[in-house]
Amino acid sequence: MNQTRIEGSDPGTAELALDALRAVIDPEMGMDVVDLGMIYAVEANEGRVRVEMTMTSAACPMADSIVRDARAVLERSLPEPAEIEVELVWDPPWTPAMMSDEARSFFGWEG
Repeated sequence: MNQTRIEGSDPGTAELALDALRAVIDPEMGMDVVDLGMIYAVEANEGRVRVEMTMTSAACPMADSIVRDARAVLERSLPEPAEIEVELVWDPPWTPAMMSDEARSFFGWEG
């Protein structure tokens, strides 16, 4: 199940950032990266937002584009200028079990 960690001294900004990331679509899956479970953590501290995200596959040809999209969405969506870091991580590896209930239902995956 989708379990994005919210961290840092400014949880309101972290939640805002997570909500904004719903606008980032994985073009191969046709769904947003939050419901797909690709966002592992959002950390917000004074003037800084850091996102840990992954791809559904280490061989994803769209990884650079998705990371760029995530950064651009955050730059447009956060109310105050912030230093934004989007880090691509591979641990733990992504599995369909990380998706939201809605995403698993959409794809017809159980478990």
